[in-house]
Amino acid sequence: MKLSRDSIDLGIVISDPAKSLAFYRDLLGMKDNGEMEVRGGRMYRLLCGSSLVKLVKMDREPEGKPVGGGPGRGFGLRYFTIHVDDLRALVAQLESKGVKLLVPPAENRPGVLMAMVNDPDGNIVEFLQGA
Repeated sequence: MKLSRDSIDLGIVISDPAKSLAFYRDLLGMKDNGEMEVRGGRMYRLLCGSSLVKLVKMDREPEGKPVGGGPGRGFGLRYFTIHVDDLRALVAQLESKGVKLLVPPAENRPGVLMAMVNDPDGNIVEFLQGA
């Protein structure tokens, strides 16, 4: 496979655009890259570095919900990772806004700190420092 870009696009189906934008854009600081109509819903585009996070609100409520609980709870996409410079400062900011930690900051290998939270729909976001 030959890549045409050095980043990925990540699509996340959401239930409430206001809550998801407050989390991803306002709290985490992802940059607004516009919104658009898509087949069966509306897409809110955010940049996380050079990767595109596509928050999609479907016109009809999907039947399934995220499984939750981390990597040991099921197969398939379980979480995605954002690399940060100062994990402890980010965690303090998240907690001050009422975000509960799924996994508190811990060194998962020498020199690498990791923490996990749920987004407003229960999707797991991992933050890494020093990787």
